[in-house]
Amino acid sequence: MVIERFRKGDAGPVYARFQARGRMLPAGVTYVDSWVAADGTHCYQLMDCETASALQPWLDAWSDLVDFEVIEVTDSATAAEHFGR
Repeated sequence: MVIERFRKGDAGPVYARFQARGRMLPAGVTYVDSWVAADGTHCYQLMDCETASALQPWLDAWSDLVDFEVIEVTDSATAAEHFGR
Protein backbone atom coordinates (compact mmCIF):
# COMPACT_ATOMS: atom_id res chain seq x y z
CA MET A 1 0.00 0.00 0.00
CA VAL A 2 1.39 3.36 -0.96
CA ILE A 3 0.11 6.52 0.67
CA GLU A 4 0.79 9.53 -1.52
CA ARG A 5 0.60 12.97 0.04
CA PHE A 6 0.47 15.56 -2.72
CA ARG A 7 2.90 18.43 -2.16
CA LYS A 8 1.06 21.55 -1.01
CA GLY A 9 -2.12 19.43 -1.04
CA ASP A 10 -2.30 19.96 -4.81
CA ALA A 11 -3.19 16.95 -6.97
CA GLY A 12 -3.17 19.01 -10.19
CA PRO A 13 0.52 18.56 -11.09
CA VAL A 14 0.29 14.83 -10.38
CA TYR A 15 -2.67 14.34 -12.71
CA ALA A 16 -1.04 16.50 -15.38
CA ARG A 17 2.11 14.35 -15.35
CA PHE A 18 0.03 11.17 -15.31
CA GLN A 19 -1.84 12.31 -18.43
CA ALA A 20 1.43 13.25 -20.17
CA ARG A 21 3.60 10.26 -19.17
CA GLY A 22 1.34 7.57 -17.73
CA ARG A 23 1.96 5.79 -14.46
CA MET A 24 5.67 5.13 -15.19
CA LEU A 25 5.78 1.81 -13.34
CA PRO A 26 9.00 -0.17 -13.44
CA ALA A 27 9.07 -3.80 -14.55
CA GLY A 28 7.81 -6.11 -11.82
CA VAL A 29 5.34 -3.61 -10.33
CA THR A 30 1.62 -3.85 -11.07
CA TYR A 31 -0.96 -1.18 -10.26
CA VAL A 32 -4.04 -2.77 -8.60
CA ASP A 33 -6.31 0.14 -7.61
CA SER A 34 -6.33 3.51 -5.89
CA TRP A 35 -8.54 5.70 -3.77
CA VAL A 36 -8.22 9.48 -3.53
CA ALA A 37 -9.22 11.42 -0.41
CA ALA A 38 -12.35 13.48 -0.97
CA ASP A 39 -10.40 16.69 -0.38
CA GLY A 40 -7.83 15.71 -3.06
CA THR A 41 -4.81 16.02 -0.78
CA HIS A 42 -3.69 12.42 -0.81
CA CYS A 43 -4.15 9.04 -2.45
CA TYR A 44 -3.97 5.42 -1.36
CA GLN A 45 -2.55 3.13 -4.06
CA LEU A 46 -2.44 -0.63 -3.94
CA MET A 47 0.51 -2.00 -5.87
CA ASP A 48 1.64 -5.58 -6.35
CA CYS A 49 5.36 -6.44 -6.37
CA GLU A 50 7.71 -9.01 -4.91
CA THR A 51 9.64 -6.53 -2.74
CA ALA A 52 9.05 -2.98 -1.57
CA SER A 53 12.39 -2.03 -3.12
CA ALA A 54 10.91 -2.74 -6.57
CA LEU A 55 8.85 0.44 -6.09
CA GLN A 56 11.91 2.69 -5.78
CA PRO A 57 12.19 3.75 -9.45
CA TRP A 58 8.51 4.70 -9.42
CA LEU A 59 8.85 6.60 -6.13
CA ASP A 60 11.85 8.45 -7.55
CA ALA A 61 9.92 9.42 -10.70
CA TRP A 62 7.21 11.13 -8.66
CA SER A 63 9.07 12.33 -5.55
CA ASP A 64 9.22 15.95 -6.73
CA LEU A 65 5.40 16.09 -6.56
CA VAL A 66 4.50 13.57 -3.87
CA ASP A 67 5.64 12.50 -0.41
CA PHE A 68 5.33 8.72 -0.04
CA GLU A 69 4.72 6.24 2.72
CA VAL A 70 5.05 2.58 1.73
CA ILE A 71 3.37 -0.06 3.88
CA GLU A 72 3.81 -3.72 3.06
CA VAL A 73 0.40 -5.41 3.25
CA THR A 74 -1.00 -8.87 2.63
CA ASP A 75 -4.47 -10.22 2.03
CA SER A 76 -6.67 -11.19 4.98
CA ALA A 77 -6.46 -14.94 4.37
CA THR A 78 -2.66 -14.89 4.41
CA ALA A 79 -2.63 -12.71 7.52
CA ALA A 80 -5.01 -15.10 9.29
CA GLU A 81 -2.70 -18.03 8.47
CA HIS A 82 0.36 -16.14 9.62
CA PHE A 83 -0.97 -14.39 12.74
CA GLY A 84 -3.91 -16.59 13.75
CA ARG A 85 -2.71 -19.14 16.19
